[in-house]
Amino acid sequence: MDAIDNPANAANVSSLPNELERLRKEHRDLDESIAQMTASPPDDQLVLRRLKKRKLLIKDSIVSLERQLDPDEYA
Repeated sequence: MDAIDNPANAANVSSLPNELERLRKEHRDLDESIAQMTASPPDDQLVLRRLKKRKLLIKDSIVSLERQLDPDEYA
């Protein structure tokens, strides 16, 4: 299972910052790809929807990893 599917299964806490940076880069890359596809009429709407869905999944994983690295402290 991929860390994107379940970030809690990351092998090592020290690898979380590396995984977070990798996910952020992939998120940026997808954002650029989606922007390019929407700038000109896309030939394949299905591909565009899949890219957007993947981007949302990555964003969820980023948020989850950020919470693991910097959990909220309750008073």
